[in-house]
Amino acid sequence: MNHPEIYATCPQSVHHENGDYAEAVSKVAQWSEEAGCRGILVYSDNRLTDPWITSHQVLDATKELVPLVAVQPVYMHPYMVAKKIATFATLYERSVALNMIAGGFSNDLKSLDDHTPHDERYDRLYEYTNIIQSLLKNAQPVNQEGRYYSVSNLKIAPEIPDTYIPEVFVSGSSEAGRETAKKLSATAVEYPGPLGADGTETATSLPDKRGIRLGIIARSTREQAWEVAKKRFPKTRAGELLHSLAMQSSDSQWHKQLSSLEEYPSESRIYWLGPFKSYNTFCPYLVGSFEEVAEYLQKYLQKGYNRIILDIPPDRDDINYTMDTFRLATSREVI
Repeated sequence: MNHPEIYATCPQSVHHENGDYAEAVSKVAQWSEEAGCRGILVYSDNRLTDPWITSHQVLDATKELVPLVAVQPVYMHPYMVAKKIATFATLYERSVALNMIAGGFSNDLKSLDDHTPHDERYDRLYEYTNIIQSLLKNAQPVNQEGRYYSVSNLKIAPEIPDTYIPEVFVSGSSEAGRETAKKLSATAVEYPGPLGADGTETATSLPDKRGIRLGIIARSTREQAWEVAKKRFPKTRAGELLHSLAMQSSDSQWHKQLSSLEEYPSESRIYWLGPFKSYNTFCPYLVGSFEEVAEYLQKYLQKGYNRIILDIPPDRDDINYTMDTFRLATSREVI
């Protein structure tokens, strides 16, 4: 079985005091690199620090970890994204990856006077990302005339080797997202539903380049794992109300898909939506013993999901336990 490329997630600035956020980013980045992660997702929305400057902190703290930078078209022109990538390559001799965001929190978009409908945002995202890719790949000036973006005789400097051209990720939860991922040769990322009894996922199928986002809590026994899970993500009425409000204001397909699923609170289950439905985090979790979670993961991997984006690790031990689970899932020990 092929080994997937695994990305951790960077802490969010809203959960830290100004004075300790840089240290928190460095620690999580170092834990992730030491554990064997390929990269680390850096979030972006109106509440958070700039993802590009935060990615500087990741690069300073690590040797090879790849920042997976969230890019929202309403924040800047595609030329500036390409310029930042080229600058990183020149200063650090390192690459980044791009997590292209079509939507986000609806209030964020409205406050920026962006009222573009859901599917049209993916049309815009395609034009936007295509300019970035063309600038980085082509030695010749780029010309593109589109509905949302047009450039004429535009060229990026400094030029960079092909090895620094970023991998691109796009949400694959909607048909518009999947089609955009195909056109860009990008990885389509989905928030997976629970596996069926026959080992097939209940979510819709994805393009050839597939990724999923989830959290993992695995320990020596199921009981230990659930003890950690319930302590980390307590169920609260306030959290449930926040989730309900977010559901009402969101047009994200993945948010609606997960919200429509049963929570599966029983400790006899591995797939768990408790943290998501209590507004503690934004992805499903797998909870259980190392062997149980590894077997569950193996079924996802057999479906062709070769990029995994994990939730934020709370400590070094947790990310190490998670990576041990992946190693078990890709070994012959799980059948």
